[in-house]
Amino acid sequence: MMNKRFVTGFAVLAFSALVLGACGADDNGSSNSSSSSEASTAQTSESATTESSAKVVAGGELKDGTYKLEEKNYSNGYRAVFEMVVKDGKITESKYDNINEKGDSKTKDAEYNKNMDAKAGTSPEKFIPELNEQFVKAQSAGGVEVVTGATHSSESFQNYAQQLIQAAQAGNTDTIEIDNGADLKDGTYKLEEKNYSNGYRVQFEMTVAGGKVTDSKFDYIDKDGKSKQDDTEYNENMKAKSGTEPKTYIPALNDELVKAMGEEDGSPADVEVVTGATHSSHSFIMYAEQLVNAAEKGDTQTIEVDNIVTK
Repeated sequence: MMNKRFVTGFAVLAFSALVLGACGADDNGSSNSSSSSEASTAQTSESATTESSAKVVAGGELKDGTYKLEEKNYSNGYRAVFEMVVKDGKITESKYDNINEKGDSKTKDAEYNKNMDAKAGTSPEKFIPELNEQFVKAQSAGGVEVVTGATHSSESFQNYAQQLIQAAQAGNTDTIEIDNGADLKDGTYKLEEKNYSNGYRVQFEMTVAGGKVTDSKFDYIDKDGKSKQDDTEYNENMKAKSGTEPKTYIPALNDELVKAMGEEDGSPADVEVVTGATHSSHSFIMYAEQLVNAAEKGDTQTIEVDNIVTK
């Protein structure tokens, strides 16, 4: 077993300085002197349909192979199974599904699909293929958009997709087992990005005591270890543009996680997305889910994210 688990970040090849970096109203990667220009650049990048024009400056390459992940436990009669194929360094196949004890797909459950479609406007037979298609197109977990009406499933997909990319960066084809729904083991769980995007990288620490998440410390830091929350010019520029800023939304996300995980069957997916900080919110949720998975296993090894950075 590796000393550290390497996971991909959310700065995707298609989104130069976008995910986990700067992004329009959610400008999370600019330096003090260039927040406005980089926000403009990010908006232009977001409209790109391919990643070919983006130059990767940091982040581990995906190694060819077939990578698998599966949940151990059934929830409402189903559990997730996921297979990703990498060829020539690219994701060529994504096979995510929810299956019952017989191995039958939720996409074939006519009654379930009918009821969910009537209530949420979507159903497994619609959103599962959509998520798989998005993943292959985006070539990253963070590039997968949350499907309206299937928020929790989308967030879960992103988390598991990220873990498969983690395995592909390391070339580890062992099946990843998720002990979903297991009691959280007491301890301190840490995650940190390896690479800086526009001067910042993520550090995240989550504390579990008495089987509950009692503290969440998510932040963006620069090379001097200073928080983005203390970057006055950055905060002022983002506030003027999006109505929020790091010193507001970062504490809000941390508080929301502790609150959400305190509820029965609580999940990071229950954390409310902060208006004006959409991409940071989804990044936070995906990283929080990684830490919860670690806490379900009691694995306190620091998760080092070999995040892809482009320019």
